[in-house]
Amino acid sequence: MTTKKIIRARAPLRLGLAGGGTDVSPYCDQFGGLVVNASIDRYAYTIIRPLDENKVRLVSRDHNIQIEKNFNKLFPDNEFLFLHKVVYEYMIKNYNENKDINIECNTFCDAPPGSGLGSSSTVVVTMIMAFLKYFNIQIEKYDIANLAYEIERNYCKFKGGKQDHYSAVFGGFNYMEFFKDGNVKVNPIELDNWVLSELEASLLLFYTGISRDSNSIISEQIKNVELNNIESIQSMHLIKQEANFMKDYLINANFLGFIDSLQIGWQNKKKIAKNITNEHLDFIYESAISAGALAGKISGAGGGGFFIFFVPAENRMKVIRKLDQFKGQISNCNFTLKGAEVWEIE
Repeated sequence: MTTKKIIRARAPLRLGLAGGGTDVSPYCDQFGGLVVNASIDRYAYTIIRPLDENKVRLVSRDHNIQIEKNFNKLFPDNEFLFLHKVVYEYMIKNYNENKDINIECNTFCDAPPGSGLGSSSTVVVTMIMAFLKYFNIQIEKYDIANLAYEIERNYCKFKGGKQDHYSAVFGGFNYMEFFKDGNVKVNPIELDNWVLSELEASLLLFYTGISRDSNSIISEQIKNVELNNIESIQSMHLIKQEANFMKDYLINANFLGFIDSLQIGWQNKKKIAKNITNEHLDFIYESAISAGALAGKISGAGGGGFFIFFVPAENRMKVIRKLDQFKGQISNCNFTLKGAEVWEIE
């Protein structure tokens, strides 16, 4: 049963705190992966609204691109909005007997593409949620996350891991286990309110202004595992181990441990592939540390996007003034404990 109402869906972006990269095949298929991440109050959105004519229109507000087709025709044969096309075609094939629907599907995000906050995966989750609502279909959270992963990684062949889809669906702080057989378990990390407040008061986000190409970095990471590159694999083992430590540090409100874990994770992450960092990114990092930040790392695959810095309150303005010279975007870090949501409006 379809609807003439407007449907909105949103899901939170995430910060990778520890273990990032160990959720990427083939590493997690051989060794299993562990990740600690947290959702933040930046979101990806999908809006589905009905059209009066027999057309399908797909729109990305972030890229300022739209494509459309008439019923029973094909979308333009180009690379534009490939994810959008695949999601739409999957949903009508599996939930509407492959019959077109006269809708406009809009997506947009609170972070720029290539931010390292899992934006593309989160957009896929919101599109799936919105279409499920349109067709009045309910499926379990794990199934939504797994479907988003299958569409992005296997249907579209976009390289990356699994954590983003699960973080978007579940929200909050999570310790995620990625098993060799492909199964995933999401373990919520329950924090006292004061711990959450202390983290928000101590973390700064800095967008470098660089939209990085995660595909090339992740491709090298995959190749290093396939070729059994000892340094790269050993670094990933240490990154995975750090996820266990980070989980315990959060649960026990051990902020010194949290700081050490960020530092160790960043040092090991730089060893798993080239271009995770460069002179400019190193200079940003060192400048923040020299101004009083105690630790930092890039969220996501690396190469650009967002830095996370842990900064004591007394050094906060000094670090902000230091980062101002790089012409990026500085923002507070605020977490959200809610995952993906979908609703209808008149």
